[in-house]
Amino acid sequence: MKSGNISRLRLVYGLFLFLLICLVSRLVVVQIVSGDYYRERTNHQYISREKGVFDRGSIYFTEENGEKRSAAMVKSGYRLSINPSIIDDANSIYQALSAILPIDEVSFLAKAAKKDDVYEEIARKIDNDTARQISALDLTGVSLSKDSWCFYLAGDTAAHVLGFVGYRGNELVGQYGLERYYDDVLSRGVNDLYVNVFAEIFSNMQFFDRGDGEDDKKGEIATSIEPSVQNELENQLTSVMKKWSSDSSGGIIMDPKTGEIYAMASLPDFDPNSYNTVSDTSVYPNPIVESVYEMGSIFKPLTMAAGIDSGTVTPETTYHDYGHVIVDGARISNYDGRGRGVINMQRVLSESLNTGAVFVMESMGKDTFRKYMLSYGLGEETGIDLPHETPGLVSNLESKRTVEYATASFGQGVAVTPIEMIRALGALANNGVLVNPHIVTEIDYENGTVKKIIPFEGKRVLKKTTTDQVTKMLINVVDDALAGGTVKLDNYSIAAKTGTAQIARPSDGGYYKDRYLHSFFGYFPAYKPRFIVFLYTVYPKGTLYASHTLTEPFMNIAKFLLNYYQVPPDR
Repeated sequence: MKSGNISRLRLVYGLFLFLLICLVSRLVVVQIVSGDYYRERTNHQYISREKGVFDRGSIYFTEENGEKRSAAMVKSGYRLSINPSIIDDANSIYQALSAILPIDEVSFLAKAAKKDDVYEEIARKIDNDTARQISALDLTGVSLSKDSWCFYLAGDTAAHVLGFVGYRGNELVGQYGLERYYDDVLSRGVNDLYVNVFAEIFSNMQFFDRGDGEDDKKGEIATSIEPSVQNELENQLTSVMKKWSSDSSGGIIMDPKTGEIYAMASLPDFDPNSYNTVSDTSVYPNPIVESVYEMGSIFKPLTMAAGIDSGTVTPETTYHDYGHVIVDGARISNYDGRGRGVINMQRVLSESLNTGAVFVMESMGKDTFRKYMLSYGLGEETGIDLPHETPGLVSNLESKRTVEYATASFGQGVAVTPIEMIRALGALANNGVLVNPHIVTEIDYENGTVKKIIPFEGKRVLKKTTTDQVTKMLINVVDDALAGGTVKLDNYSIAAKTGTAQIARPSDGGYYKDRYLHSFFGYFPAYKPRFIVFLYTVYPKGTLYASHTLTEPFMNIAKFLLNYYQVPPDR
């Protein structure tokens, strides 16, 4: 071997030997020479190394101008723990800590009394300022360690849409809402903080890629939820709950052309930041996609559209209204029991006549009626990107009895989710084409790629000429009939319809005589709609009809949207 090569090898060996001597010397200093010092420090307050720190992808709302606003993110702080085995005076430590941080005395003293234990957690989610105050106390047996958690910046805003992150066994996972539906994208697990000496030396060096492809699946998500619109919807629903003492209420605001949802809310709700303090966990599921309701008269525009589209009736078609009709021996009456004589289809919608809806159904026949109702997507999932979606209950449309079809024509005897309902009604606003409701518009992956969520084109269920006629009829409902025509807007056309449905008794399948579900839907500007709005409230007290409970909040929302988005007048 040449002398030059031998010299280079000796140099490499020498450098390696030098590094090894430095490393061993450092370990001797830490573990032997200064061992007592570091052991003493462990008995006092310090920032300890934990097994892992939670991490997760963020969720964003999208403002009207396209800017993203954080809705859910990971927040960093500290957790507080004690080592009972080395605590001598638990009372004095409690007094010192409780002056800074609210701590339950009984619980703290019980944990501090476990003298055979070396770790008891006292508090989590402690902010930096509070942690600094605790650290300054330098209390023996008290420790602060790094902590992180999901933080929802707007509190209970859009709680049912977002869901929350909670424990499933020992693992933190998405529970409900987008957190659950997109858990595979958002989840990161924990970052391991135990690093051995050699890993620490080479922590800034990357020699190879894992190549497992996991990072390709992880990212952040942006939604179509517009925070100001969401707040407006929730404020209006809150006013309904307070004014009418409803059991529950909900609503959706959607673009009828794209299916993007600007707002979705259900009350009562919860704060995802403190979900574990909720006493009634039945508020966690999202009724918009998980609960079915008999919706009542907002079905009538769908029945009328089927009649017109099949060539069975026109807006000018007339029938004789006796105030009631007998079907399979059952008496079906108008809401007021009154007959109106010979009237046309416009009055059926304007005055919400059950007998008129039955007339249209019987004129087209059960089979044709069933075909149209199922084509609207009733009884099937919409595919919205939220978990636990429930399909509607429409088995009555398979009945051999005509009366089941008669009641279905005005929204009784079939039960659907609110998201199914707005999707079906959206076809009236979208020239006869079903939209695909969705909330997430974009996934930003950690590897730098961006996935735009573009829903597939919906199927056509009605001719455009049909929806044009039904839209004109619904405009007349607002201009002439709703609240006596007093709520119409001079510069904007609005197509809308109310619904009032008896609530079924779960015990015997009958109906309460004094309990109703109120619903309201509308789209605007009517011939080129930017928005479709659906509202409902369950068992409001002190009034009978949806026109009393939901007209004002609907019109408030319509005015807000038209102004906020600066929509040009259409008339």
